Amino acid sequence: MLKAIIFDFDGVLADTEPLHFRMFQQVLHEEGLPLNEQDYYRKYVGLDDKGCFQAILAAHGRPTPPETVRRLVERKAALMLEQITITPVVYPGIGDFVTRAAGRYRLAIVSGALRHEVELILKSAGLRSSFEHITAAEDVKNGKPDPEGYRHALQALNRRAAVQASDCLVIEDTIAGVQAAHAAGMRCLAVSTTYPADQLADADAVASTLKGYDLEALERRFWS
Repeated sequence: MLKAIIFDFDGVLADTEPLHFRMFQQVLHEEGLPLNEQDYYRKYVGLDDKGCFQAILAAHGRPTPPETVRRLVERKAALMLEQITITPVVYPGIGDFVTRAAGRYRLAIVSGALRHEVELILKSAGLRSSFEHITAAEDVKNGKPDPEGYRHALQALNRRAAVQASDCLVIEDTIAGVQAAHAAGMRCLAVSTTYPADQLADADAVASTLKGYDLEALERRFWS
């Protein structure tokens, strides 16, 4: 029985992936390293900031000491904060979808983004109160495709009322996210905002958008 929906954030609720790419690109340019759009979306999208910087530095033969990675993450976070305060990023129809879902299910978020980024965007869109819990990058040691984030969110939900992994639907937009959801024992609906639908075929279902999406039909399909 479907009891909870756990959303990824970037690429699912908010169209922030282009912003993330530009901020990564700027920070890496300051370090003398290139990052093109094709490589970002093919290799790094879906990773949290720490994992992305570690992977890119390693790909260029650069050392990845924690203090260097932390400095880059902080620099990118500052740039990102400037952008999200002036740029509307929530997808069209998301407000309605979240409101409808919150009337039927418990809602949570598992994101590789930093908490203040997620909180700011949700509050600006008037959606923060719809979500019972947020697991952000600071809350986990291992980012997606590791299932740690989804397990962390499940534990948080269970502190209020019992829910099983099999009662949760994850909504994701990346291959790593789909893998993380399944590794946590949860079903997954993928939205093809970041990857084409054929590359998300391992998800239990794929949609092009959440605008007007029929959750009742999805629940009947997978939990009837």
